Amino acid sequence: MANEIERKFLITGDFKSSSHASQRIVQGYLCSVPERTVRVRIKGEKGFITIKGIGNASGASRYEWEREIPEGEAEQLLELCEPGMIDKTRYLVKNGEHLFEVDEFYGDNGGLVVAEVELKAEGEHFEKPSWLGEEVTGDVRYYNSMLMKEPFKTWGDS
Repeated sequence: MANEIERKFLITGDFKSSSHASQRIVQGYLCSVPERTVRVRIKGEKGFITIKGIGNASGASRYEWEREIPEGEAEQLLELCEPGMIDKTRYLVKNGEHLFEVDEFYGDNGGLVVAEVELKAEGEHFEKPSWLGEEVTGDVRYYNSMLMKEPFKTWGDS
């Protein structure tokens, strides 16, 4: 079993000029309960199925299992997913020793841009780029599995 440790931030400036790659991602959820999420994703021309466990107290660490599956099977599984697809472009931005994955969302989540950085330990130091804004690690509203249920456009001024 592998634990994923990552921190999540809002974006406040231009990150695209520092990006070295980007890829469109469409994903849905076969199961989106907090204790376990089962995600189906098409990333470029590849399919994936991912199972994630519940996060720890800080929200930075949780169990993750992922396997590549044929794109056609991923397309079929997306048909079975709960309502509310996630559509986004993921940009990869290297900063110091770390790689930031910056997701720009579309559709009902349009206007939301979030960066994640994966760490080896929760307290690991990393250089914060100038475009990194407020930390939202552990705020469940920003989990993709929640964004499909309560899209960003419905949040109002909260």
